[in-house]
Amino acid sequence: MNRKQIIFTGGGTAGHVMVNMAIIPEFIKDGWDVDYIGSKTGIEKELIATIEGVTYHPISTGKLRRYFSKENFKDPFKVLKGTLQAYRIIGKKKPAVIFSKGGFVSVPVLVAAKMRGIPAVIHESDYTPGLANKLAMPFAKKILATFPETMKYLPEKKAEWIGAVVREELFNGNRKKGYELTGLDSRKNVLLIMGGSAGSKKINDAIREGLDELLSDFHIIHICGKGLVDDSINRMGYVQYEYVQGELKDFLAITDLVCSRAGANAIFEFLALHKPMLLIPLSLQASRGDQIVNAQSFAKQGYAKVLEEENVTKSTLIQSLKDLRQQKYDIKDKMNEYKVSEAKQKVMDIILEQAKS
Repeated sequence: MNRKQIIFTGGGTAGHVMVNMAIIPEFIKDGWDVDYIGSKTGIEKELIATIEGVTYHPISTGKLRRYFSKENFKDPFKVLKGTLQAYRIIGKKKPAVIFSKGGFVSVPVLVAAKMRGIPAVIHESDYTPGLANKLAMPFAKKILATFPETMKYLPEKKAEWIGAVVREELFNGNRKKGYELTGLDSRKNVLLIMGGSAGSKKINDAIREGLDELLSDFHIIHICGKGLVDDSINRMGYVQYEYVQGELKDFLAITDLVCSRAGANAIFEFLALHKPMLLIPLSLQASRGDQIVNAQSFAKQGYAKVLEEENVTKSTLIQSLKDLRQQKYDIKDKMNEYKVSEAKQKVMDIILEQAKS
């Protein structure tokens, strides 16, 4: 086996990075040299920069669109350029293994890994595989699934169900610090609103339009998305942030209810922390429908309520949140039946197994 060297990849959204962020510190602790191949401007660059000891390599990447765009004609050349860049990086670093969390940037990396003869492991969080992972699957040795139902969409000989990888730090939130950071208190249920790493204008607008009524029932932590904070709103019991990272564990410690998109990593973290959810999945107009299926799965199991994005208005959102508050104890009872698996250790064992091979 080569020296203890590993390359991680994945990006485009925070969801394509969080599992990597949970695993990377363990490899660093174990004496591995860790490199990360990501895009030049994606959120992964910003997130990985917070982990000391990781060398980041930006490459060219195209967006894999399911709709017509002039950019579709340029993107194959971007992917080819990215593949050559990844091929050079892998040749220089000589990793024992590559771990991919998916997203557009991972495709050229997985192709280059196959060309170099380096084993690669893919992790699929969503109920159905994303387009990038579908394209990358032929170049991987192992494909890991979060939802057991995902196994029927994966090549049988390569696939393994491992469950959800949850960041351990989220279990270490401090309630006192959470209240101090936000200026809120425990007199009302704390509602955490998250519209995904890019934010959601539609959710933000509905929340703000209904703020007077919502504040009679809740204190609100609103994570709005980059550039989407409204500085004109200054209300007792309502705090806004563009994006949070280190503070999230303390915010979750004081959170009673969550209103969120339905990205797989996030909703499994809320489930592990027993936070009843109102899920507003990305619509089919804005996505391939993966969040809709994720949300339906959680609703069927009694972990969440669902409000389709097309139906989001001030009144439907307020009513859905009131319903969630009334049913929170029933939802928590269901959540108590869920057992957090040892998914992180399973992923690490599989990565090490492939490195030795």
